[in-house]
Amino acid sequence: MSNRAATQNSLDSDRSSTPGSLPEHANAQCCPIERGEIHLEHWNRSFERLDASGRIRCALEHLPGTHVLTSSFGAQAAVSLHLLTQEQPDIPVILLDTGYLFPETYRFLGELRERLHLNLHTYRSRQSPAWQEAIYGERWNQGLEGIEQYNLENKIEPMRRALDELSVGTWFSGLRRVQSQTRQETQFVQHTNGRYKVNPIADWTDRDVHEYLQRNDLPYHPLWHKGYVSIGDVHTTVSLADAGDEDQTRFFGLKRECGLHEGDQVLG
Repeated sequence: MSNRAATQNSLDSDRSSTPGSLPEHANAQCCPIERGEIHLEHWNRSFERLDASGRIRCALEHLPGTHVLTSSFGAQAAVSLHLLTQEQPDIPVILLDTGYLFPETYRFLGELRERLHLNLHTYRSRQSPAWQEAIYGERWNQGLEGIEQYNLENKIEPMRRALDELSVGTWFSGLRRVQSQTRQETQFVQHTNGRYKVNPIADWTDRDVHEYLQRNDLPYHPLWHKGYVSIGDVHTTVSLADAGDEDQTRFFGLKRECGLHEGDQVLG
């Protein structure tokens, strides 16, 4: 049987497993899409019938390189890091280090880097945190406009630089639809300004994440056990108990996203 026929046959069988499961036949799964095609409806319809590992394999095979994974090393980051490195062990992992991550985050990423042998690429703003504070003050305390400017310098610009310097054609992220209202419409595959973005666990529930972590003996971020459901910078992240509402746990409730996953601005 030809590879193309085998691919079609694998898609003709409905997914019988939960999004978090990895069936034995997953290695045979891939999408029947010709290289270079950017028909996103076709891609996303095909990905609906694949498990997360199948989606990753398909994207690695058919979407243009360089392939990278972005990770904030947040609460459930170990899932995407493990899934991607199982398929491409040396995949570049982009970390945006603002200089204000929690001490627990730095220790957590060190643990995962050693355990998963991560090919970590760390990007930072061109001006140090101390320099920024001396010039602009604490922009995270200057309302929504200050937060937007802080995010632009410390997250969006370094990410643009990473994508350009690494010649990225496709980047993977761990976005999930249940994480927030702003992510409810997250697609498996997106295409903006010549680059692809793949969200292989977009349809996973919190239970899927928990079961995957347990099955593979992977840790949550240590702050997860202290009630932190979304973990960013120390000055704009609070626990769910302190916030009272999940949408209030980041950026004082003024916004939820840091800008990396909002529209076209990062990929532009």
